[in-house]
Amino acid sequence: MALNLQTFRTRALTAVVFVAVMLTGLLWNHWSFLILFSIIHFGCWWEYFNLLEKIHRVSFNPFVRQGFMLLGFGMMLLFCRPIFHIAQYGLRENVSLPVSAAGVAMLIIGIFQTSTIKLKAFGAAALGLLYISLSWSLMLDLFQLEINVIAGDTSFVVSGIFIPITVIASIWINDTMAYIVGSFIGKRPLSPISPKKTWEGTIGGIILSIAVMSLVFPLIFFGFTNMAFVALIAPIATLASVVGTFGDLLESRLKRMAGVKDSGQIMPGHGGFLDRFDSLLLAVPFVWLFVKAATWF
Repeated sequence: MALNLQTFRTRALTAVVFVAVMLTGLLWNHWSFLILFSIIHFGCWWEYFNLLEKIHRVSFNPFVRQGFMLLGFGMMLLFCRPIFHIAQYGLRENVSLPVSAAGVAMLIIGIFQTSTIKLKAFGAAALGLLYISLSWSLMLDLFQLEINVIAGDTSFVVSGIFIPITVIASIWINDTMAYIVGSFIGKRPLSPISPKKTWEGTIGGIILSIAVMSLVFPLIFFGFTNMAFVALIAPIATLASVVGTFGDLLESRLKRMAGVKDSGQIMPGHGGFLDRFDSLLLAVPFVWLFVKAATWF
């Protein structure tokens, strides 16, 4: 697979803007984090419904669409801890249930307004609660975690933002390195689902992602690194890179079934919300399980 310089330039320029927006949302404060992933949540749902309509040849009632989206958003708000309080009101305690109830009400209205319901299409839409809403809910939970890291004779707590950034950076590095390595030495296709991906690029991207994240990322973030950081970051980078690759293939499969090249057009050279966050959607639950297991034991 030869390197297309024009495509690479377009992707790189768009990626710079994308990274700036992402970093602002990630690093500004907890409210910007919530707003960022709320927008991503609704954007992913919108494109997911568009794909399902093409796959199953149906048209979802607007109330059904909005009902699932609100139900999923209510799930996200359920993961908001005390930092998401305004005066005496908390998003989890005072907003999550009303939003979820509104979602259920809209779903019921939409169902009764639909003359014929295709259960397979409706079931696929319901899976979006796991595929999209649960993933972003767990990302919100990771953001609020505090993890104790032992560095030599001392220990300190790292902010929860460290884990989301680690996951996102691991996937970005893996995607970029897989594209570059595959462009130069890629020969064997990884899967018929995504023929442009190669085994060489995939393996190279995963290895480089683990190496950079484990050895370089702590130096940038904290100014030093040690085996404690490697023990924490290496498994996260591995999960993000490997599972993220399967997430990319899953979304490619959905697009192939729908007969479209991209799920949306928000980013030239990168497609839509699902195109940009497909790897993250599948990787986050696995990283969450690892982090939870590590903190439990």
